Amino acid sequence: MIFDRIAILDWSAAKGPKRGKDSIWLAEASRDGCIARNITTRSAAETALATLMMESLDQNHRLLLGADFAFGAPVGFIPHLTGQGCALSWWAWLADRVTDTPRNVSNYRRIAAEMNSVFPGEGPFWGNNERVPTPGLPRLKPALPPGLSAHRATDLAARKPGSSPKPVWQLAGAGAVGAQVLTGLPVLNRLRQRFAGQVSVWPFEPPTTPIVLAEVYPSLLADAVQRHCATTGMVADEAQVRLLASCLSRLGPRDMRQLFTIPHPVPEEGWIIGAGQASLMEQALI
Repeated sequence: MIFDRIAILDWSAAKGPKRGKDSIWLAEASRDGCIARNITTRSAAETALATLMMESLDQNHRLLLGADFAFGAPVGFIPHLTGQGCALSWWAWLADRVTDTPRNVSNYRRIAAEMNSVFPGEGPFWGNNERVPTPGLPRLKPALPPGLSAHRATDLAARKPGSSPKPVWQLAGAGAVGAQVLTGLPVLNRLRQRFAGQVSVWPFEPPTTPIVLAEVYPSLLADAVQRHCATTGMVADEAQVRLLASCLSRLGPRDMRQLFTIPHPVPEEGWIIGAGQASLMEQALI
């Protein structure tokens, strides 16, 4: 499995344009080296991703685009919400409902509350750092609806000492990723539709197209990122996309195929590239 270009996207659900820490970073690695861009808004990031895809297709390059947010949800959630068993049905469901302005103002909290309303109890989504409450969205963690788990299998496989993926249910607070999921998946769904036939989403679809979208977790390289930041003064967001893009670009076809091998694929949960295989990725940086 060979890619000519690797791109790693670190997403942000920030309100208002933002630069630096906790904003959007996009790194691209190829034979010519690695570059990183800081993008201030989600709208601008979607445009940049579309341009990247068009350039890759025009140059007949295979592109692996890794995005740092969950592509699926724990077992039981998506079929209950959409009536279908694949995570891509959730992508489409969110794309039909989540809105975002060019100034980074999204309705994702209201959509989280809408999803909560189809389950018994208060959850599963929670967390709101806005002063104004969102009806139907608890500020504090509620009990999960019966049958739902906090984590996906891949979240557990990606755990390392001092680093563990947060549940998709958590929208606010330290390390929360749920808001990134709800604002990021609609963007990827639109790009997938725009470049239909040229884009596949792994592991839900075979990674045989010119452009492959996959979920990544840069914290698999947390130790290397920490060392890089200590020596360069770079913000962690930039360092992690640069290192992960560089790492994946250095892997040979055999190692890359190994990363795309998962033990028990679950169509509604997805899988993080490299989950449980951090040592293989770390070796590529040596």
